[in-house]
Amino acid sequence: MKNEKRVTGKKQITNRMFYALLFAICYLLFAAGGCNQKSGTDTIRVLLDWTPNTNHTGLYAALEMGWFAEEGLKIEITQPPEDEALALLAAGRAEFAFSFQESMGPAITGRDALPVQAVAAVISHNTSGVMSLAGSNIRRPADLQGKRFASWETPLVTAVIRDIVENDGGDFRLVTMIPNFATDAFSALQTDVDAIWIYYAWDGIAAEVNGVDINYLDLGSIDIKFDFYTPVLVSGIAWAAENPEKTRKFLRAASRGYSFAMENPAEAAAILLKYAPELDAALVMRSQEYLKTRYQGDAQRWGEIDPERWGGFYKWMFEQDLLERDIGSGGFTNEYLP
Repeated sequence: MKNEKRVTGKKQITNRMFYALLFAICYLLFAAGGCNQKSGTDTIRVLLDWTPNTNHTGLYAALEMGWFAEEGLKIEITQPPEDEALALLAAGRAEFAFSFQESMGPAITGRDALPVQAVAAVISHNTSGVMSLAGSNIRRPADLQGKRFASWETPLVTAVIRDIVENDGGDFRLVTMIPNFATDAFSALQTDVDAIWIYYAWDGIAAEVNGVDINYLDLGSIDIKFDFYTPVLVSGIAWAAENPEKTRKFLRAASRGYSFAMENPAEAAAILLKYAPELDAALVMRSQEYLKTRYQGDAQRWGEIDPERWGGFYKWMFEQDLLERDIGSGGFTNEYLP
């Protein structure tokens, strides 16, 4: 997607070699985390967290409607290798990335803490939870005992499932945690799995579209501490501080895009399908309708992060030894929101 300038002519060989060497040096510095890029242009590189979906619609809407261009910004959207977005962002390979509060915690508190921060909540409340086929009769967390749960095999997943089961009077020792190797939730549930963690705006809506009868346990409704922010837009701390106006311009255009998606879900869905035609149109349309009231939710403005709710989840993570240190409500800022 990047536009590369090609230098031609024998007189340009020396310059080309010089810039190639300069690029190689800067790339190595980026990879080592020792170089904060100052872009000579107003090109903003954005890393997705996964394949394009309705979490990203506002970004594509702002791009399609020309709102980034109105701010003088050129946007490049790319999909990085799995779980690499934050590392690439910290290394200066992008200006913004989609991520998740639950993933950011260990990344910003570990021994090699990444200097990144959330700058906007894409969705105001957690829309993830546990999905099972109706025949499994999992109607409450305690019903998971004696069942098989498809896990991503992370300490966080284990801790969350243990918490909701035990606080509902169940015995977590009777929950069988099975590694999840399926490419999607329905593939997992068609194997020897009874339940799986999903994002309702995609997999839950897919169940509705395909007429699959499911039970769903909403994490944020089960316990307020699990009403964390997922996904979020993240930037490098130093880059945003050095480029506050660009950061505000980007978020101003993005906010217009998500506002458009809230007010015009069908049109917004059509825009997403234009940029990602491989997606299931019926799923995108229904998912967009579901999210139109959830992007901003009850927040005063799109992107606003509540320090108490943000910090409450990290406090729980620290108490569960999922974070190396207690960062309170650190790791985000509302400073750049319009």
